[in-house]
Amino acid sequence: MKSAFRFAALALVLLVVAMVSALTAMRFAIHGREVAVPAMMGLTPVEAERAAAGSGLQITIERQYYSPQIPEGRIMSQLPLPGTKVRRGWQVRVAQSLGPARVAIPDVTGQSEHAAELNIRRRGLEVASVADVRLPPIPADQVLAQNPTANAKQVLAPKISLLVTAQAAVPAYVMPSFVGQPLGSVSRVLQDAGFKLGNVSVVPTASIEEINSAAPAPAPGQPSPASIIAVQNPPEGQRVTAGTVVSFEVR
Repeated sequence: MKSAFRFAALALVLLVVAMVSALTAMRFAIHGREVAVPAMMGLTPVEAERAAAGSGLQITIERQYYSPQIPEGRIMSQLPLPGTKVRRGWQVRVAQSLGPARVAIPDVTGQSEHAAELNIRRRGLEVASVADVRLPPIPADQVLAQNPTANAKQVLAPKISLLVTAQAAVPAYVMPSFVGQPLGSVSRVLQDAGFKLGNVSVVPTASIEEINSAAPAPAPGQPSPASIIAVQNPPEGQRVTAGTVVSFEVR
């Protein structure tokens, strides 16, 4: 009995030791792959890559900014910060200094978007973003504002954002049914709504005697305001815009 108890106690002790060893090994394996991010600020990109590679890390230059304090081409900021514990293979994002701003910001307001972009790029700058706004009194494709403004001081990045006028939205409608209505009243409705009256043709009608005798149908007459619409194009329910041409067949 005592032997069995001793055997069970020994087995329990061995199990506890095995679990502790496994947890210790796991913790060592996890933390053993962690490294401290080296300081890269003030280094050149080549030096920063060498420092990162020495710790099993990688770097990506994500931004470029003007800086009167940091020499051109040097790293001016990094994320994660120096000393942060990360896993090997982690990507360190850095920003590179362009040195003091030496390019005057041009005034591109009033220019077309294409002309403004050419003017900006010709000076070694970039277009950061373009936002559109609809202002009907002002012609489309015209730069209304820019950021930074012309000849701005303390510019951080070599990028300019533009606000450009866009084409006014064209009103859209759902075509109603005009079948069975007189041509004259429908024509006035179309003109008032900004549509155009297209081709109007008369549907030929034949009597039963003419159909049975196989005689040729008489030539259709001319449409009049009292003519009743039999067919319309575009048909009912189709999406149309102002200025759409609407044609009819009338009786």
